Amino acid sequence: MTPTLIQKIFTDTAFVRVGGSPEELKAAEYIRDVCTSFGATATIEEFDVQMATMHTDTLTVDGVEIPCKGYLNAGSHEVEAPLYYLAGKDKYALEGCRGKIVLFDGYLGYWRYRDLLENGAVGIITYDGSVNYADRNIDRRELRAMVSEGVDKLPCVNINAKDAVALMKGNAKTARITLKQDEYVGKSRNVVLDLPGESDEVMIFTAHYDSTSLSEGAYDNMSGSVGLLALAEYFTTHAHKRTLRFVWCGSEERGLLGSKAYCADHEDALPAIKLCINLDMIGCTMGHLIACCTSEEAAVSYISYLGRELGTLIDPYQEVYSSDSTPFADKGIPAISFARVSPREAATIHNSYDTAEIIKVENMETDIALITVFAERMANAVFCPIRKEIPDNVKEKIDEYLCRKRKK
Repeated sequence: MTPTLIQKIFTDTAFVRVGGSPEELKAAEYIRDVCTSFGATATIEEFDVQMATMHTDTLTVDGVEIPCKGYLNAGSHEVEAPLYYLAGKDKYALEGCRGKIVLFDGYLGYWRYRDLLENGAVGIITYDGSVNYADRNIDRRELRAMVSEGVDKLPCVNINAKDAVALMKGNAKTARITLKQDEYVGKSRNVVLDLPGESDEVMIFTAHYDSTSLSEGAYDNMSGSVGLLALAEYFTTHAHKRTLRFVWCGSEERGLLGSKAYCADHEDALPAIKLCINLDMIGCTMGHLIACCTSEEAAVSYISYLGRELGTLIDPYQEVYSSDSTPFADKGIPAISFARVSPREAATIHNSYDTAEIIKVENMETDIALITVFAERMANAVFCPIRKEIPDNVKEKIDEYLCRKRKK
């Protein structure tokens, strides 16, 4: 793939692509058409996702309205209660939540939500952004179906960090949350391309192409989607023993929904898949390449030696990566996720600063080159060097990541 085409794809897809939105469909069709341009036929596979249209979302604290965005799929509510800042996670701190609207630091994950519900919270306030940023942007978040499954929905709103700090400085006392929304089932999409090989064994390549509500998602993760397009283009003209399947996943930012849907909809095809190669955030200007191996430990050494052979700095390690590789690893398929990790000062994600300005085309080419060599070796090896097994220590981490087990 030429540098000109790489840059063109970033330019053409410089728009917000939230999972389930018309813009996500536009991006899916664009990726399909790029595949067509180099002679490959990709298809778009739809899957169901929870959607919502917000009509009213307000937060009033001590009679003053605070700019906010209500969580989608968190129901319709009107609640007023004392405001409580949950500064810790221990039992004593959680006991203070009863009957309160709770403000806390960080994301609203599965265990945090269950803790708040169990300890009697009646509403939730989160915040994002930074007191040091010039903007006052607020991310539009959602109460994920996995988080609220089987339990009550609490009203949740998100505010800017500057306002969160101001509330605490002002010793805010009473909060009122109003949410009115319509919830329904919509559609998200995976883009799928098969390049048949000589054997029935399959290697699957994944990258998500959706973004969060504030972000053009150049780094996270149009960069990985471009990398996948480059790999697909390469293998249309280069031999490969194994069948190669490329999946550009939708709604990853909403909880890996695209890869989960693919695994559920193609369960009978999973036994033939020997390896998953996932690209999530490559090509940024600063930082270095990593390979997160959700697999046997031997893969770490293999990739380390490959980097030395090719003269490319790469840091491989065994872990679970927060991306579309994990649902495949959960099905017993070893997964390698490649990323170029940048310092937060040089590249941020999930906000309006994630644009093509973060990307360096030469680093895209370097990253794609190493991943292509690795993929070609895996695709043409007599026996796939990475065994199709997930070690027990990695299985435990997958259970923790997927919230089947609480991390100690």
